[in-house]
Amino acid sequence: MNLLIVLAALVFLMLVAYRGYSVILFAPVAALGAVLLTDPSLVPPMFSSVFMEKTVGFLKSYFPVFMLGAVFGKVIELSGFSKSIVSAVIGILGKERAVLSIVVVCAVLTYGGVSLFVVVFAVYPFAAEMFRQGDIPKRLIPCTIALGAFSFTMDALPGTPQIQNIIPTTFFNTTTWAAPIMGVLGSIFVLGIGLFYIENRRGAAHAKGEGYGTELLNEPEPFEAKDLPNPWIAILPLFVVGVANFVLTFVIPRAYGAKHEITLGDHPIVTTIGPVAAIWAVEGALLLGILTVFVFAWRPVLARFADGSKAAVAGALLASLNTASEYGFGGVIALLPGFKTVSAALSAIPNPLVNEAVTVTVLAGITGSASGGMSIALAAMSDTFIAAANAAHIPLDVLHRVAAMASGGMDTLPHNGAVITLLAVTGLTHRQAYADVFVITLTKTAAVFFVIAVYYLTGIY
Repeated sequence: MNLLIVLAALVFLMLVAYRGYSVILFAPVAALGAVLLTDPSLVPPMFSSVFMEKTVGFLKSYFPVFMLGAVFGKVIELSGFSKSIVSAVIGILGKERAVLSIVVVCAVLTYGGVSLFVVVFAVYPFAAEMFRQGDIPKRLIPCTIALGAFSFTMDALPGTPQIQNIIPTTFFNTTTWAAPIMGVLGSIFVLGIGLFYIENRRGAAHAKGEGYGTELLNEPEPFEAKDLPNPWIAILPLFVVGVANFVLTFVIPRAYGAKHEITLGDHPIVTTIGPVAAIWAVEGALLLGILTVFVFAWRPVLARFADGSKAAVAGALLASLNTASEYGFGGVIALLPGFKTVSAALSAIPNPLVNEAVTVTVLAGITGSASGGMSIALAAMSDTFIAAANAAHIPLDVLHRVAAMASGGMDTLPHNGAVITLLAVTGLTHRQAYADVFVITLTKTAAVFFVIAVYYLTGIY
């Protein structure tokens, strides 16, 4: 019965997310509903002392990253830098390589720190124009954007400032550059198979005489490249974020030591640097990226910054609260008797890396959120993963990379917020375009087990 209660809570949360209801509202309903069925007297204390503590704790650690990432993406958009980058990549690769061009543009933007959701809005008009000119079926645009933005640059490439690569740092005391070789090999795996699949689908459609399509929704105006910033200047903020993140990752621990202590008046402030060093590095890098945009494009950015920053902060609040609510949900579920059964079943997987990968990707799939599912898994079982890794002499950097990559595997099921947004922006339905997005999801999931196999065969990470 206890197991059924936990599974019912998970299924309920998945269903309400799929139906488009707010996770912020229904995550506590699902969690406390499970508590109610287990022991009604525990509902108030579990809400105040577990759900809210976990939710607020997540926001305390990660909201600045969400907010700075959203603002950085917005100023990149307002400055015209994103359009300039897209135009330059298309000019280099050629319009005949539409799929590769869009994947590269998405990869550059996301690895440079631009929010995944911002990338969808920024790239879609150019993707539509290129696919229209190449007479490529529009239904392949979502999987192309997903390959570039929702896969290897989100969590596999070392140093990526996306939240999925930051969350493991606080549990494993690692950096965003953990296990770089595994990350690069996994990225090549996903990119190679993903491009092969999409080009194969493109060829099959061409052989059947299928073109871009007619009577389509949300068609953007044709793109005209006029008065765009210099592409070298446009890409500079992304370069600054990447370099600053790398440098600060190593500078911060050296500057502050393992523990930093100060006393203001009679109030001592003690900060353990290890769990927050990577977060500080990303925050500092994003701040420098924002300042770089202002230095080179202050006039167009300031003209619309008031409204643009409000929209960015609103988006960051929604995204972070969604994830924080799922984190609070996971904190409650992890304390229920039924979760011990689930944990025992997952722990029965003998290999520690496979155990971690399966646990994270299953929970990411159920919640429809890479960051949410990973947060739930690591909050509940990180100590178990660490103990198993230490016993098997597996570096924690490897645990970090496997957890990050696994979070971006089965998270993109139909109820995933990014998938729903992507289809809405492109004016397509799940029936039209989701099957190809799901193949990218399967490819990303397979990549996790590929890098695990590489690690065991070679020992490199």
